[in-house]
Amino acid sequence: MKLGKVVGTVVSTICSPAFSGRRLLLCDLVGPVGDALGGYLIAVDTVGAGAGETVLILDEGNSARQVLAYPEAPVRAVVVGIVDSVELAETP
Repeated sequence: MKLGKVVGTVVSTICSPAFSGRRLLLCDLVGPVGDALGGYLIAVDTVGAGAGETVLILDEGNSARQVLAYPEAPVRAVVVGIVDSVELAETP
């Protein structure tokens, strides 16, 4: 799983039936404290996330298809949660 910040949506006029009624979110990858990691993912929204929110992204094709309950979907990443906060353990 990865952390991302939603920076926008992706619009496609022609797409697989697996995306019907679903939003595609453009997410910049971030570290635990919100620092940019220099990458991005396009993920299917399953939780109603919006722009600017930090989200939890499942980036494993088979698991993503299981979340959508669509075994033949051409999906690699899905947003599975909205992150309220991240708490890091103190280092000794």
